[in-house]
Amino acid sequence: MKFLSKSMKLGWFGSASILGALVFFAIGIIFWGGFNTAMEATNSLEFCISCHEMEQSVYREYTDTVHYSNRTGVRATCADCHVPKDWVHKIVRKVEASGEIYHKIMGTIDTPEKFEERRLYLANRVWATMKATDSRECRNCHSLDAMSSDAQKPTAKRRHRKALETGETCIDCHKGIAHKDISKFYDPDAIIE
Repeated sequence: MKFLSKSMKLGWFGSASILGALVFFAIGIIFWGGFNTAMEATNSLEFCISCHEMEQSVYREYTDTVHYSNRTGVRATCADCHVPKDWVHKIVRKVEASGEIYHKIMGTIDTPEKFEERRLYLANRVWATMKATDSRECRNCHSLDAMSSDAQKPTAKRRHRKALETGETCIDCHKGIAHKDISKFYDPDAIIE
């Protein structure tokens, strides 16, 4: 009898604990779903070009490139090139992007003209990141190993073979592939904040 009354008391506390755990679990699922939905929404092309300085400059440049329109119909969007696919690196990039939002709000790059003034600085940052990550985002779609050398022009074939041998990465040769090419101004020693 003592055992029965003890288990009945524990049963009420056990039920409360289980109920609390289920509520916590449900809240966690809702939070996680909302968080991931927001993460994906900020990866959309519509979100990226919602700032007029992006829509008026880099987006227009991008629409004239092979990443926007090509013979295969595959389109790379902003996030494909600027946001890592894996979760950890994606979170790091999103935290870094909060600095870009800060500069937008503070007026550092809130007009196409101000953006143009900072374009080289911003490009140097992107290029340095791509170099440091071995062009990780490029390699989500492109692989030197998978390229058909038969379909390449002799110069491209030779340069890709050399890149494979020397460990060069995509951005070493392909700066300006999706935006106005300002690569002649690239400064690998530029101080990146």
